[in-house]
Amino acid sequence: MANRPSYQGSGLGNLVAEIETRLTGSTVWPGLGEGLDLPDGDTYVLVLFDGLGVAQLDHPEAVSMAGANIGTLHAPFPTTTSVSLATVATALPPSRHGQVAHLTWFEELGVVVNTLKWVTLAGDPVAYDYGSLLPSPNLWERLRAGGVEPITVQPGDFTGSPLSRALYRGARFEGAWDIGDLIEATVALSAEPRRLVFTYVPHVDVAGHVFGLGSEEFTEAMKVVVAVWEGLAAGLPPGAVLVGTADHGLAEFAESEKHLVREPRYDELRFAGDPRGVQLWGPPGLMQSLATDTAGQLIDPTDLIGPDPTPTALSRLGERLLLPPDDRVILPKGFDKRLRCYHGGLSPAEVEIPLLLG
Repeated sequence: MANRPSYQGSGLGNLVAEIETRLTGSTVWPGLGEGLDLPDGDTYVLVLFDGLGVAQLDHPEAVSMAGANIGTLHAPFPTTTSVSLATVATALPPSRHGQVAHLTWFEELGVVVNTLKWVTLAGDPVAYDYGSLLPSPNLWERLRAGGVEPITVQPGDFTGSPLSRALYRGARFEGAWDIGDLIEATVALSAEPRRLVFTYVPHVDVAGHVFGLGSEEFTEAMKVVVAVWEGLAAGLPPGAVLVGTADHGLAEFAESEKHLVREPRYDELRFAGDPRGVQLWGPPGLMQSLATDTAGQLIDPTDLIGPDPTPTALSRLGERLLLPPDDRVILPKGFDKRLRCYHGGLSPAEVEIPLLLG
């Protein structure tokens, strides 16, 4: 299948595994493949720019970052934030860490959960033991056991959120309240040896979703991430290695390219996943009818999430996956139809992410 994500040398999980190996001497997943080398360092700073796919480096404001790109990696599937951040937090593919969608079916709860906000499709809060979402030990716990201090620098309003509690069990959490604060905190925390500092920068993703790739707001967001990258590259102390990447890229869609699923006959289906990769449960004939209506392709989702899926991953995964054409999104009830950009699918714009070295 075209654009099948890599998990065996050029994936996001391979990057994280490579850093873990360099810090501790071991890891749970293969590291980077040939030609994707990282320098040795006492401390690593890994910056994840949400939404900054390789395609976004063509933006006029991104010249310096494009020059720092040493290769193309693949985001895990689905190409969406909560899945990729779970890969960072474990160094594992979705098949092994079990987070398999933005909108995830939790069999034990009997509901589809928005795993960024931890609410149902109707917006109701979900009670869950968030710290148990990912397998144990996670990356942060393994690093601590190996004598490395894991620290994450995040927007301050993420402090204590359900997603933060799910992803950063075992890591020191440092909130930053503006870009200057984020740069200053990351630089200061990288001064000690044997640390992994993971810094998350959301601006490109937010601007793309809300305003579109050609907007002034998106240009301003690109200026912000360039300022972060250049500020860190200039400020990190000797012995600290600066690495940048993303969780996915962005693809923009006009209103005419959005297929809203509103026919009552489809109410018999259960929907989860992402608008660029809809997970389905229900009568096979009805799923096929929807695929025909949307010009989409029905496939087995286990083919895309990585090898040897765990029972937990399988319990959350749709019976079938509906992939729309590259120029379409599919929006069942409860999916957000207001956005300009989407991701979660298999197009190069969504899958291909950079490997940046400072």
